[in-house]
Amino acid sequence: MKLLRYSLLLTGALLATGGNAQELGNDHWKTLQRYCSKCHNTEDFAGGFAFDQLNRSDLHPDAALWEKVVRKLRSGMMPPPGEDRPAATDITRVVSSLETTLDRAAALHPNPGAVVLHRMNRNEYANAVRDLLALPVNGEQLLPADDSVSGFDNIASALMLSPALMQSYITAASRVSRLAVGDPGISNVLTRFQSPSGMSQSVHIDGLPLGTRGGIRVQHVFPLDAEYDFTIRRTGPNNFVLPVVGTRDPIEVAIDGVRMALIEADKPTRIRLAVKAGSHTVQIAFLHTAAEQEVNDLYAVHAQSVSVSGFDLQGPLKAQGVGDTESRRRIFVCYPKDASEQDACAKKIVGRLATRAWRGPVPDAAVNDLLGFYRQGAGLRGFDTGVQYALARILSDPRFVYRFEHEPEKIKVGESYAITGHELASRLSFFLWSSIPDDELLRAAGAGELSQPKKLQQQIDRMLADPRADALVQNFAAQWLGLRQLATINPTSSDYDGTLRESMKRETELLFTSILREDRSVLDLLNADYTFVDERLARHYGIAHIQGSQFRRVPVDDVSRRGILGHASVLTLTSAPNRTSVVKRGQWVLENLLGTPPPPPPPGVEVKLDQPPEPGVAPTTLRQRMEQHRANPSCGACHGVIDPIGIALENFDAIGKWRDASAGQPVDAVTALWDGTRLNGAADLREALVARSPQFAETVAEKLLAYGLGRKVEYYDMPAVRSIVSDARARNYRFRELIKGVASSSAFQRRVKQPSASDQFVVQEH
Repeated sequence: MKLLRYSLLLTGALLATGGNAQELGNDHWKTLQRYCSKCHNTEDFAGGFAFDQLNRSDLHPDAALWEKVVRKLRSGMMPPPGEDRPAATDITRVVSSLETTLDRAAALHPNPGAVVLHRMNRNEYANAVRDLLALPVNGEQLLPADDSVSGFDNIASALMLSPALMQSYITAASRVSRLAVGDPGISNVLTRFQSPSGMSQSVHIDGLPLGTRGGIRVQHVFPLDAEYDFTIRRTGPNNFVLPVVGTRDPIEVAIDGVRMALIEADKPTRIRLAVKAGSHTVQIAFLHTAAEQEVNDLYAVHAQSVSVSGFDLQGPLKAQGVGDTESRRRIFVCYPKDASEQDACAKKIVGRLATRAWRGPVPDAAVNDLLGFYRQGAGLRGFDTGVQYALARILSDPRFVYRFEHEPEKIKVGESYAITGHELASRLSFFLWSSIPDDELLRAAGAGELSQPKKLQQQIDRMLADPRADALVQNFAAQWLGLRQLATINPTSSDYDGTLRESMKRETELLFTSILREDRSVLDLLNADYTFVDERLARHYGIAHIQGSQFRRVPVDDVSRRGILGHASVLTLTSAPNRTSVVKRGQWVLENLLGTPPPPPPPGVEVKLDQPPEPGVAPTTLRQRMEQHRANPSCGACHGVIDPIGIALENFDAIGKWRDASAGQPVDAVTALWDGTRLNGAADLREALVARSPQFAETVAEKLLAYGLGRKVEYYDMPAVRSIVSDARARNYRFRELIKGVASSSAFQRRVKQPSASDQFVVQEH
């Protein structure tokens, strides 16, 4: 279907242009010359190019430059505010003509691009171990942080492998294999757990047993059936002279929701418990024995200084055996009754694990190599140790750590080729699950079903219905929208704490999850008339009758709060610690919602606007300071585009709370966008963005493509992005349509041979 559509497009293009599908029409060329050549000429050479040096009869050689022109015109950043501008309808027609001409040229010169050798990042590594071995591990404890490029930490070009990192992967493979198989000789170790910073210990925390307050909840893999020492770090009350509630509350220790111990306030906080091997949820919290009273009663508030700051876990002690864990059941699909069955069983186990871990068929020679490691371990301590040695070898192999894609023989530089079914399955699983393919996806790949559009879409629907698709929320959405940055932001407001921070983040995650799970339009991110709140966040927003730490879906009656522009998470991460930031908010919208990031400020320009006024000088609002800033000609061109967005959001303070006044003066959120659209606050800004729905959908598609491919989106990818959006428009830009468009695109299913195969780290087929 894609090929047929390209053929029809090309035929129509040839008829419309009299034979040249890559030529820009006369009228549109004259419009560009009239309004743009004043600066973009051979004398001024603004932006590094001149229109009179470009060949309008063939846009392909300068496609990278023309795509930049499209972005600038679409965003309204060109012509700059204050300069003579064509009518908005004329700009729209020029942009449409440019895009159509560029797409026609791309159809004549297809380029799906290529990804360099792609290493799993630490989130993907942890997910792969979880799905392969039913073993939840903490990637942050196993591997160092990964660098981010283009807003994501799964971009292949940034995931290089140093000798130190290679050693980390080898160490992780050894540790994971011992935990999964169960090593009776595993050392007694101390593991320390810390409660989230700033979280209130006065209220119930979601995920902990009802009837408790404060505390900590962790997932931990206990290596053996054994005893373990729990040392709870409980901070005591301060010397405040008034009595406070909570100082006598006992501490409950629960495992998988079952109470294991109750520690009274005057008892030692170190206990020893017998725990079965495997992954368990540990919950430690205060019993809520005394309720706080109204705020006017100074004697009746919980002591914030009385808290569970964390706990230490020591063990295993007095080990009883490896136990019957989900990991062992996943690994030992057979178990020998005697020595004569060991080699055959080991081969079955090793072959199955390698096929899943390496994401495709495993040659007999590779299996035999793994059996050599098995025999080495079995010779030391028996069958289980042999399997553990082979598993460690599987997990440290480059075929697990890297996502290899084979290059066919006898293919010329610049030619494109389809990746194999198993490679496509791997791309798909890392895109949707941040993990390895499951058995069903590998089966479909082996049967050639992923090359059939209908079968491919069925697999995508199945995968998106799986809980593992939450990775799109935790990894794609959290990075695209900047939610991970909340952990490093510390506003000076007394209303802000760790509990509010987590509630802010969770609200946005749940909205994105609802759009994903319910297959709603991505436009709901801008315009949703519902959201998710707990008591803490509802109080922050002024929503009445919400009690408890559980999140629930509620309607949004205040039009200024609809969509993510009204989310405290976004409003907080786009503010300075002590004030709002018109620039940060404007930049965030331009980059993340409209796909048109502004350039950095020129050297020498003053960017600090939060300095206190001189003595005797009346304080000014942020808007007044920004108006003074824009008076500088070096700043006005960009800030004329950036600032109106931020000004429209000024009714929200630095932590997203509504306000009517700032610096003792009424908030003035009346402004105008670069194209003259009048705005009076956040509701008008939201409507203006909804009016630009195709541009927003294109931004989402571009972000999804970069994340799905693991590489930066280049100029030659933009025709594919526009095609994805065009196909999704008929179904109101439903999120799944965009995902399916990415997975069906040539960029996702093909790659092009680079000038040097060795430089691009591809593996030759044998």
